[in-house]
Amino acid sequence: MICWHLNWLPIEIRSVNIALVRAKYNPFGGAERFLNDAVAAMQGSAVKFTLFTRAWPAQAAGAMEHRIVNPRYLTSAGRDSGFNAAVARTISQEKFDLIQSYERLPDCDIYHAVDGVHAEWLRQRARISSGAKRFGIAINPHHRYVLAAERAMYSSPKFKAAICISKMVKADILRHFDVSPEKLHVIYSGIDTEKFSPLNSGEMRDATRGKYGIPRAAKVAVFVGSGFERKGLAQFIRALAHLTLASEKIFGLVVGKDKLSKKYEALATRLGIRERIIFTGGVADTRPFYAASDVFVLPTVYEPFGLVCLEAMAAGLPVITSTAAGAAELVRNGVNGYVCDALDTAAIANAIKNIASAMGVAARDTALKFSPANMAEQYASLYRQLQN
Repeated sequence: MICWHLNWLPIEIRSVNIALVRAKYNPFGGAERFLNDAVAAMQGSAVKFTLFTRAWPAQAAGAMEHRIVNPRYLTSAGRDSGFNAAVARTISQEKFDLIQSYERLPDCDIYHAVDGVHAEWLRQRARISSGAKRFGIAINPHHRYVLAAERAMYSSPKFKAAICISKMVKADILRHFDVSPEKLHVIYSGIDTEKFSPLNSGEMRDATRGKYGIPRAAKVAVFVGSGFERKGLAQFIRALAHLTLASEKIFGLVVGKDKLSKKYEALATRLGIRERIIFTGGVADTRPFYAASDVFVLPTVYEPFGLVCLEAMAAGLPVITSTAAGAAELVRNGVNGYVCDALDTAAIANAIKNIASAMGVAARDTALKFSPANMAEQYASLYRQLQN
């Protein structure tokens, strides 16, 4: 046995060599931040990580080794199946103790369910899709491949464990697949509460508001995320429009990117609030936008957790999110935020209206319970269990 020190925690674990699999590595994506945080928290340990991916962006963190696996493809289904097959072949030629995948890889030992359950996402997506769109999704080869790969992974004799990033994800897996509950481990993300903090944010608040022409006394709601349909940007905009009709003038910050962003700008224009909705595009640092805001709103149709919710809490913002977000498990109505149905824009608007400053203090207190050291200890415990 090797004794190593994880930040402040002495932990015993045998040296373990782990292959990580993530096809599209976006350093700013929520899923990748889970991955990065886990690897960073275990730096200096006896655990070695090697990431297999299609591409390694220049701005990616250097905390782990990486291998490029990028076979050619013609379709999105062929892209995913080809990558999985190529990774399986490559990994089989080397010596790894465990394979931890962020893709639906049938040969993995551990599935880190940062993307949740695809079957559940499609079920929730049907709520906002027309009949024609639902039919198109049903016959789409890519969705059919992902659903089949998901079933194959959970039924594989090689499957040892899933890391569920919320209790909601664990429940979704049990709802859709015949998996032993003992194989499903809920491990919440840790958050750097010094990096994300309300302390000394006054200057940042004024500078950000000044940059975007937001009055100092105005109330500001912030939305952070890419993939606007799933994250619920339409509901965010409609909720702000609802407040405008009730003579509650509020500014909205939309932090993130989407190829259909013009569609959402047009929606804000039709609802008469375009001059008070600011689209920033993708950013590397979200902290100035948390500092400039009074409340964080993520009315997502489906979000396995929502790391941005925990970031916002750490920054001292009350959080309004949906019943379909794993982070809703951390929200207490009227205490540190509110939980609403994703499509109930009147309820979302009312929650924004009822936000009080004391809720930000409670939100910060909630975030302080989720340390990177605690997260890393849970990972180490799982790896020890799977080694035995």
